[in-house]
Amino acid sequence: MTTLISFLGKGRLDARRTGYQQTTYRFSADFARSVAWFGLALAEHLKPQRLILVGTSGSMWDAFFERQGNDDEEILRLMEATEREDVTHDLLDLPRQRLAEQLGIPVVCLLIRYARDTAEQVHILHDLAAVVRRGERLCLDLTHGFRHLPMLALVAARYLERVAGVEIEELYYGAYDMRNNADETPVLRLRGLLTMLNWVDALATYDKDGDYGVFAPLLADDGMAAGTAERLAQAAYFERTSNPVSAQKTLSGVFRAVEAHRGRLGALFGETLQKRIGWFRGAQREDWELSLAAAYLERRDYLRAATFLYEAFITRACKQQGLADSDGFGNRKHAYKAASKTTPQLRQLVDLRNSLAHGVRPHTAESQRTLADEDRLRSRLQELRRALFPPGTGSIS
Repeated sequence: MTTLISFLGKGRLDARRTGYQQTTYRFSADFARSVAWFGLALAEHLKPQRLILVGTSGSMWDAFFERQGNDDEEILRLMEATEREDVTHDLLDLPRQRLAEQLGIPVVCLLIRYARDTAEQVHILHDLAAVVRRGERLCLDLTHGFRHLPMLALVAARYLERVAGVEIEELYYGAYDMRNNADETPVLRLRGLLTMLNWVDALATYDKDGDYGVFAPLLADDGMAAGTAERLAQAAYFERTSNPVSAQKTLSGVFRAVEAHRGRLGALFGETLQKRIGWFRGAQREDWELSLAAAYLERRDYLRAATFLYEAFITRACKQQGLADSDGFGNRKHAYKAASKTTPQLRQLVDLRNSLAHGVRPHTAESQRTLADEDRLRSRLQELRRALFPPGTGSIS
């Protein structure tokens, strides 16, 4: 079901009480309507199954309903209440019913606060969430509200998607100040703003947990071949299941496509994305694992940080001990046993990693103290990194 939410502003009334200026809104080459209230033309264009009119206690409810042919006595009461900024749902009920009969769809009138401060802004989000239904498809008309309401409406659109379980089909704005020489007002579609926010959300998600797979559907929607975008998600899966070799191989194959992507939004965020997945450029496996350890430590994912730090050391130990197959479990176990005899820091790292992975008490009192405090754990992992990979050893400095 599609529902149209249209904001009603305060505006200024002329002597004839016409409200907003009448203009011809151009939706497409074959659809235009000359009206004062954009929301009604939009309703005719979209043919929604429900209309929600949103305004404050001082919005132009009187002028709006007067234009719809309502009774003079009702309009007079609305005029008086509007002047006092004291419109109530009871005053709007009868005009609302008559408009519903004219349009042939249910109409809801929602009175909201003025959004003057955070408390009122939050209240508006709650009010909107209360009148929508999970699974609805919403179109938002931002044309006639207060000048600051479109900003709030953008936040509301994202909030309703995430919390109320609705789908935002489109955001519309009748751009009266952009009239052309034929005195036609263009109709702007602003759904792209929400798509931009999806990219911003994806960057925040990646910075938090390192899962660059969240970019795959965004790149596919932005024009990248679906198979190519899916390989990015596959690389993220390999990385997050501690398989850096497969992750690096997959990233190597898809990175050029990410680099060359010229979609509208991909071009905007592409450089940032490339930097975030650039760890695979290291010369060899221990470089990749150490880079990942540093990245996960930065994100406070201490288990993955400790795991990749340990694996980086074991990869190098396999090479130093002449064990060609560093992927083999037996070789890695052998490398650990040999190295742990002479490297106490490795044993300390394993103690911390096992405690993080299994939720068990560390073997040493020092490790217990380390795990009791986040700053101490972070510092200790950095110290172990420097001890296990001192500058000038191997390919890692």
